[in-house]
Amino acid sequence: ALRDNRIELIRASWHELSISISNVTLTDEGQYTCSLFTMPVKTSKAFLTVLGVPEKPQIFGFTKPVMEGDKMTLTCKTSGSKPAASVRWFKNDKEVKNVVNDQKEDTNGKTFTVTSTMDFQVDRFDDGAALSCRVYHESFNHTPQIAMQVLEVHYTPSVKIIPSNIIPQERQDLTLTCESKGKPVPEPVLWTKDGGELPDPDRMVVNGRILTISVLNKTDNGTYRCEATNAIGQSSADYNLFVH
Repeated sequence: ALRDNRIELIRASWHELSISISNVTLTDEGQYTCSLFTMPVKTSKAFLTVLGVPEKPQIFGFTKPVMEGDKMTLTCKTSGSKPAASVRWFKNDKEVKNVVNDQKEDTNGKTFTVTSTMDFQVDRFDDGAALSCRVYHESFNHTPQIAMQVLEVHYTPSVKIIPSNIIPQERQDLTLTCESKGKPVPEPVLWTKDGGELPDPDRMVVNGRILTISVLNKTDNGTYRCEATNAIGQSSADYNLFVH
């Protein structure tokens, strides 16, 4: 008969004999036999399968911040599953398919360690993306365990000039807005005309990212450049002004 402090007899009658097992471990797996001592003895057998619950997954190889264009190799690992757990990667809520999965038997000879490796090249649109490793197992009742990391991507500025008027005319005012996006946030922009300083500071006023040219005339014709710089690099955009 079973003798274990975790095993308790909860009902005993002529018709039924019931036991409970607390703090179930993998060693409790096996065949259990109930015997009725008649002549001859009658028995009934059942095999108890114990699931190994996977440990909370961990992500290795993550760095923050990461530079645009860098290649990242991330590994997700979970141990102690029986049968072996299933591991899947997601970027935001979209599953990533190009992954390599591997499983190895743990030293106890009963459970498994599962690893999943994902390679990808980072671009600026990945900034703020949530990378999650999700572990699925029948012991979780369809709710996976999740490990998550949020990407912080640093990249050179992108620059665009937006004019206030598509067809600039004499004696009008013109506003040129320099839109610059980058991470870290770009420093204040630099405006130039034809490769040099702005020639008429009385009429050409810079306020932050905005260049305002008052009372246009034909001498204002030329190429205006906006340059934006951050710790990663520098970018620029040109606007060719032709005063009608």
